[in-house]
Amino acid sequence: MPRTADAPGRAGSAPAPSSAGAEAVLAGLDEEQRTAAQAVTGPVCILAGAGTGKTRTITHRIAYGVHTGAFVPEQVLAVTFTARAAGELRTRLAGLGVGGVQARTFHAAAMRQLRYFAPRVLGGPMPPLVENKLRVVASAATRNRLTTDRTSLRDLASEIEWAKTTLATPEDYAKRAQAAGREPPFEADAVARVYASYESAKQRDGALDFEDLLLVTAYALEEHPDVARQVRGQYRYFVVDEYQDVNPLQQRLLDAWLGGRADVCVVGDPNQTIYSFTGADPDHLLGFADRYPDAEVVKLERDYRSTPQVVALANKLIGQAPPRKGLPGLRLLGQRAEGPAPRFLEHADEPTEAAAVAQACRALVEAGTPASEIAVLFRINAQSQVYESALADAGVPYVLKGGERFFERPEVREAVVLLRGAAAGGSEPGALVPTVRDVLASTGWVEHRPPAGGAARDRWQSLAALVDLAVDLVAEDPATDLPRFVAHLAERADAQHAPTVQGVTLASMHAAKGLEWDAVFVVGLVDGVLPIAQSLSRPEAVEEERRLLYVAVTRAREQLTLSWSLVRNPGARRPRSRSRFLEGLVPGSTPSAAPVPRKVKKAKVVLEGEAGELFERLRAWRSSTAQAASVPAYVVFSDATLQAIAEARPTSTRELAGLPGVGARKLELYGDEVLATVSG
Repeated sequence: MPRTADAPGRAGSAPAPSSAGAEAVLAGLDEEQRTAAQAVTGPVCILAGAGTGKTRTITHRIAYGVHTGAFVPEQVLAVTFTARAAGELRTRLAGLGVGGVQARTFHAAAMRQLRYFAPRVLGGPMPPLVENKLRVVASAATRNRLTTDRTSLRDLASEIEWAKTTLATPEDYAKRAQAAGREPPFEADAVARVYASYESAKQRDGALDFEDLLLVTAYALEEHPDVARQVRGQYRYFVVDEYQDVNPLQQRLLDAWLGGRADVCVVGDPNQTIYSFTGADPDHLLGFADRYPDAEVVKLERDYRSTPQVVALANKLIGQAPPRKGLPGLRLLGQRAEGPAPRFLEHADEPTEAAAVAQACRALVEAGTPASEIAVLFRINAQSQVYESALADAGVPYVLKGGERFFERPEVREAVVLLRGAAAGGSEPGALVPTVRDVLASTGWVEHRPPAGGAARDRWQSLAALVDLAVDLVAEDPATDLPRFVAHLAERADAQHAPTVQGVTLASMHAAKGLEWDAVFVVGLVDGVLPIAQSLSRPEAVEEERRLLYVAVTRAREQLTLSWSLVRNPGARRPRSRSRFLEGLVPGSTPSAAPVPRKVKKAKVVLEGEAGELFERLRAWRSSTAQAASVPAYVVFSDATLQAIAEARPTSTRELAGLPGVGARKLELYGDEVLATVSG
């Protein structure tokens, strides 16, 4: 067949070597980058720290190999994870006078190969791709008698994708998911049944999903010697970017491409492994030297992005992590001029923290920093709401990266419609918070019980943010009722829907990876958020959270601010602990003796006089009530809520409803008994 740039074929011949071109390619590289660029025979592992010129190094390495005659351009396949990154590689190579190199994502490379070989491997043309994965998952769930909504369907689809990328089958999914600490949206056995039905449906329709592209391409190379000879004859030299994010399925395809050869260069940073929840396995990078004992390992540690002050903080943060087996660690060396010291700020509550950040952003813009060179980074998307509001109030334009604006999220739009309908019927003054909780409960939202599954938890957190907003308004004006709350939401939505050409970037820490800004605010740094609560039972998960903070810190070029707030809402009585990762970083603090998950100690309740006596009476009532209902005592009310009741001594349902931890349901179940206990 004729050879093209997109289909495997007979390899071309190497261009005439050019020593002048090769030297020009090396000019401007630092010593370590030059060493990496000249390592043109594999296996090679480039450990590239944040801001050390990774893309520059690998493109110059390819160009150097072409100019010296070590590589034929058409025989080089560079794979990465995003189309944007692949496009950047092609653009830079073109600028170095190198054409013909294939730079693609794993999926794009697999699709082109499978499309060409499908008649030979599958007996016909390339099968169609699944157009709507959620529709197929929904049908599979229905066949297994699972009741789902769009949120749980997204989580089911994510579980199936995780299973396929980790090479788990429906038969061993439950065991593998338990070992990995997964939190599936349904019982693991039920997910496995849906997974099996999903695969059967695809086979019946003769369709493939995106994971199948990689799996079937690997199968074609493993089981069809003629296909393997042709592909391996075309592609002889491989470069894999972001190798710390490779999952087992991608590694299987890479192994099939290599066919036992070792002409591979992998590039990655073990300190930026933050995607294990999607199936990424950093052991491929960490164990590279074990797999290839003769591998050349080059470390890039000169950081050209951040000031020495930011670099020192990043080194200190990651230096507190337990040592990891495998490749040597990286310690960044700042190359820029001195800059301001990172700031650590503690605030009374989240709205105060958000307002302070918004005012700081405004001051930076007024001083000449472009809004597009400022970022506010948080752990979970639901945290964006308070910062969207604060920036809008401060008149600072913003853009939300990697997610929908708060008031555009489907669950928020649905909740606002329901709240508007409830407001039309009037509202009892002083009952805003319990009324909002009641309306949200009608959507299936259950306070204090975030569900399993990423999309389901995001939805729960968005609705919880509406409750927090109601609590904030009541704290400012106790007379705020539901119609005024709905009007306030409309004002917020209108202000935040104003079109913006350029603005401060709001992004989750995951969405910020690969980006950089002059000024970065890393916010909401409290235990339970970072590290996130569901990670606390597994040491390796907590350490991934530390690396996530490292990624956030290393996004800053010049100015870095890390902040936290003692409570979520004004007036709340339960203080939160700043993130354990800040210990040893905040001036005057010392690092924890052992950087492993620690249990959150319950606050000891100390009340005196009448409040103390009432607290004990309430505990006695709670004990008998819990015993009668055969539930744990905390299910009735927590100690913190009983303390709040004992201190406030409410005399009416309205007063009781305004206390933290007293939702509409608990008010209905226990309100009269609590008031009777308070009255004595």
